[in-house]
Amino acid sequence: MMENDDKLLEQFFANNRQEIDDNGFTRRVAHRLPEHSHRLSQIWTVFCFTLALVLFVALNGLQLVLDTLRETLNGAIQSGASELDPKSLLIAAIVLLYLGYRKISSLA
Repeated sequence: MMENDDKLLEQFFANNRQEIDDNGFTRRVAHRLPEHSHRLSQIWTVFCFTLALVLFVALNGLQLVLDTLRETLNGAIQSGASELDPKSLLIAAIVLLYLGYRKISSLA
């Protein structure tokens, strides 16, 4: 039954096929859509990044980050990890800076 219906539909559409000239309409629409959405995306990214930067400065974010790092290192030293390897700390800092840079650059 289903095969018969499929064959009838295929035959109907094959016999009644009509070509409609779009006179370049599809090309014009496709050309305009990505440009608009890309521009809107860039504006939104710049707005969000600016807002985050303003909030970071207004809420004294740099001091909070430095205080957190100081507390973390003090906690590590007090908990018995007094023999921190400077090479390991340097490698961890470089990896964190690299990952932060990659994340920021992927947003732009």
